[in-house]
Amino acid sequence: KYDGSRHNVGFDVIDELVDRYHINNPEHFGKCLMAKGFIEGHKVILMKPLTYMNLSGEAVRQVCDYYRVDPEEQLLVISDDIDLEIGQLRMRKKGSAGGHNGLKNIIQHLGTDAFCRIRIGVGGKPNPDYDLADFVLGHFGKEDREIIEAAEQKAADAAVCMVTDGPDLAMNRYNTPKKKKKKAEPVTDAGQESIEKGS
Repeated sequence: KYDGSRHNVGFDVIDELVDRYHINNPEHFGKCLMAKGFIEGHKVILMKPLTYMNLSGEAVRQVCDYYRVDPEEQLLVISDDIDLEIGQLRMRKKGSAGGHNGLKNIIQHLGTDAFCRIRIGVGGKPNPDYDLADFVLGHFGKEDREIIEAAEQKAADAAVCMVTDGPDLAMNRYNTPKKKKKKAEPVTDAGQESIEKGS
């Protein structure tokens, strides 16, 4: 029932990679759905935790342990982010969970925050009183859906770049530039005089 929700954009990117590279349909493995295949000649494991979002670390740890995955060198986590404008991408090689309970649980179970991640902006809550769970489990409107679908395609491109060329090049190529804040226009003497006269 959460298909297409804000919290599921990471899953949507996995689906895109599965389709793009004709990877075998995911199968159950422990607490996740998992598919093994190749991206541009590189062997990969794609996984979707089947736990609740805030318990994602349980599934990630299982796969890392079983396949001897080094999180700091071989793991890439793709998730939503309500602190980024809709469609924005942020890629980092390490860092805090930033309030994302799924990332927080992964960090807790792995014992490190030094793993690559791609965060996809889903926009912030419409107002402070809106329930956060309702927001992240809600669905996009038509206009936002078009933006997020383009962002998911770009995130899939970024994931491929990380696999083939490493995180540094991927970050340089796919991180969405931060918007520059406009500087306040200086008040001229004439402008100040008008303000003082109340015009």
